[in-house]
Amino acid sequence: MAPHHVLRCCQRSLSWIPVIFINLIVGWSYYAYVVELCILTIPNNAEKISYLVVFHLFFIMFIWSYWKTICSRPANPSKEFCLPKVEKEQYEKEEHPDTQQEILKKVAVGLPVYTRTGTGAVRYCDHCLVIKPDRCHHCSTCDMCVLKMDHHCPWVNNCVGFSNYKFFVLFLAYSMLYCAFIAATVLQYFIKFWTNQLPDTHAKFHVLFLFFVAAMFFISILSLFSYHLWLVGKNRTTIEAFRAPVFRNGPDKNGFSLGFSRNMAEVFGDQKKYWMFPIYSSHGDGNSFVTRLVNLDPEQIAVGLQINGKSSVDGPGSPKHVLGDNVNHIEDHQDGSFDKTDVAETVTVTIESES
Repeated sequence: MAPHHVLRCCQRSLSWIPVIFINLIVGWSYYAYVVELCILTIPNNAEKISYLVVFHLFFIMFIWSYWKTICSRPANPSKEFCLPKVEKEQYEKEEHPDTQQEILKKVAVGLPVYTRTGTGAVRYCDHCLVIKPDRCHHCSTCDMCVLKMDHHCPWVNNCVGFSNYKFFVLFLAYSMLYCAFIAATVLQYFIKFWTNQLPDTHAKFHVLFLFFVAAMFFISILSLFSYHLWLVGKNRTTIEAFRAPVFRNGPDKNGFSLGFSRNMAEVFGDQKKYWMFPIYSSHGDGNSFVTRLVNLDPEQIAVGLQINGKSSVDGPGSPKHVLGDNVNHIEDHQDGSFDKTDVAETVTVTIESES
C-alpha cells in the first residue's frame, strides 16, 4: 500500500480535474465567440463591436469571481475556540463522554457558541481539536473546520463558506449572465447556419455547439443560482437547509434569519456599491453570528455582558453589544424597554417580520 501522503497528493492532484475542465470549456467558448462568431461570421462592424464589449464585460466579471472563489482560503476557527492546555489534557485523559462534555461546557461558557449537537452536546471537532463555532463544520475533503460552511464544491476545488460565499454567489450570477448573453446573441446565427442561409464553413460547428453548450449551462446554473439566492434571503447554508441548527431550545431553521434586508447585508455588506464586485464586504468574522433567539446560561451572560470594563445594561436606550465588536447578541425590546431579568433567560435581537 502506498504511503498515506502519496495517496493524499494524488487525491489533491485529481481534484483539479473539474477546474481544468471548466477552464477548457470557458477558453473554447471565448475563442468560438470572439474569433469564429464576431470576427469571421458577423459582417456588421457596429454589431460586432457592441457584442464584443458586452461579452468581455461579462467574461471579466465571471473569471474574476470564479478565481476569487477558488483562491480564497476557507476561514478557520480562531484560537479562542481551542481548548486551553489544562482542559485539553483533562479531555484527552478522560474516558467517559459525560465528563468530557462537562469539560467542554466549562470552556464554552466564555465563547459565543449557542448551537449544539442533536443530543444537546457541545459541538467539538476531534480532528481539529476545537470547539466548533456556530455554523462551523469539518470538511473531510479539505481536512479542516470551515467557518459557516455551505458545501464543498468540486468545480472550484474549494470549500464554499464564510470567506468566499459572496464570491461563489457572484460566480453563479455572472456565469449565468455569460451563458445567457452568448445564447441570445448566437441564436440568430445558429438558425442561419442550421437553415443553410450562411456558407458551410468551419465556423458552423463552433457556432452550433456554442449555442447548445451555453443554453445547457444557463439552465443548470439558473436553478442553482435561484436556490442560493433563496438561501441568502433566509440566512441559511446548504447544510442548515437540510438539517436545521439545534439551539438550547431545540432545532430552529430560522435561528439565524434577521429579515431579508439584514440577511442580504450579512453576505454582501452594507454598501450596495460593492455588491456586484467580488470584493470582500461580508459582515463579521465568521466565529459568531447574530441569532433570533438564544437561551444562555447565567454564567455565559455574565461573561458576555462585560465589555471593556462596562456592563452593557448600564446605558438604556442603546443597543447592547456582546461577545465581539461585530455581533449584536442583545438589543432593546421593540417597545424600547430593557429588563435585566430577561437577560438571564433569553437573548433576543430586533428583526424584520418575514412573510
